[in-house]
Amino acid sequence: MGGNRVKLANRLNLFGVAALLALPANASAETARSLQREFPKLETAKSAINLRELQSGGVPRDGIPAILDPQFLPVSEATELGSDEPVIFLSGTCGAYAFPYRILIWHEIVHHDQCGVPVAVTFCPLCNTSMVFDRRVEGVVLSFGTSGRLRHSDLVMYDHQTESLWQQFTGEAIVGRQVGKTLAAVPARIESWQRFREEFPDGRVLVPPSWGRSAYGRTPYEGYDSAPSPFLFQGRMPRGIDPMARVVRVGTRAWSLAWLRKNSPVETMDGLRLEWREGQNSALDRALISRGRDIGNVRVTREGADVAFSVDFAFAYRAFYPQGELVK
Repeated sequence: MGGNRVKLANRLNLFGVAALLALPANASAETARSLQREFPKLETAKSAINLRELQSGGVPRDGIPAILDPQFLPVSEATELGSDEPVIFLSGTCGAYAFPYRILIWHEIVHHDQCGVPVAVTFCPLCNTSMVFDRRVEGVVLSFGTSGRLRHSDLVMYDHQTESLWQQFTGEAIVGRQVGKTLAAVPARIESWQRFREEFPDGRVLVPPSWGRSAYGRTPYEGYDSAPSPFLFQGRMPRGIDPMARVVRVGTRAWSLAWLRKNSPVETMDGLRLEWREGQNSALDRALISRGRDIGNVRVTREGADVAFSVDFAFAYRAFYPQGELVK
């Protein structure tokens, strides 16, 4: 594992992901004092967790910079993406917008206005978790950045308004004035670039920011999804399934991606339909995302309408939902 860690750490990252991967697994936990040095407005006395569950990810606040003012190109003008590269996308009466993982992997949070709804499109590479959240909380539109902290190896976001900390995996506020509040998940689809452009030829696609300095199209996490164990995770490993196996999560329930691949389509008693189709690269495999191994496309619907879901690593699912129902 040490050799893999060094290999990953030596991959390029001008924003500090290499530093994150080079950290020892027992990186020091956070304290109220260390948090408030970077987040002076954070009310650490209000916490839903033990602060020692938070770990430094090796980068400071905004060390991995969110995209707050996204720019898009028409599908017909986008030529850089490989056909099977993954994108997460939203569609509606205002059009369809795709967010390539080749950009998300370097920025982790992208702000967007989807048909009048302010959303945050998020991706945590260490948990493989993609979620889209409505940024409105009790009538106030929040904006988010990366805190530089992790919990259970998952991205911890912060809002600029109160500097409260939010768990990306669940959308819950875990420290600060917003504790007790949860961001609403917005249904989105995670499919290949080819499938998006075929279905939405008039759609638009996110392009790298003009100030970006990263090697878009490459991943700093080469080989991560075939590592024997996750980084910066000290919890219990799941039983009966590889910790780095992918699972499809809807709410607190999950299905092994390998099981879904063999049994697709699957229909549940409460009306969910889960489908798997080949043709999507892993963003955490080969150095070039466009050459990553095929993990396939997943779609989750109920009565034909998209349902919010994510594709997570099994260790993260068990960490956040230890009693959750996992079909494997």
